[in-house]
Amino acid sequence: MLREFALFGALAPSFLLYFLAAILLFFIIDRVVTRLGGYEFVWHPSLARFGLFLCLFSVLVFSTRP
Repeated sequence: MLREFALFGALAPSFLLYFLAAILLFFIIDRVVTRLGGYEFVWHPSLARFGLFLCLFSVLVFSTRP
């Protein structure tokens, strides 16, 4: 089960760590896809970026489940 951790005296959900890691991975992958021109082939680049972030976040969360 995912637990909370202490962050400056307040409890924060462990999803915060997954969220921050997903943002870091997203910026790296997004920069590569943008340089390669990958977003020119999708209908709505903003939706593609959002979907990419959701996929990264989901993979991080589900890969660490017991």
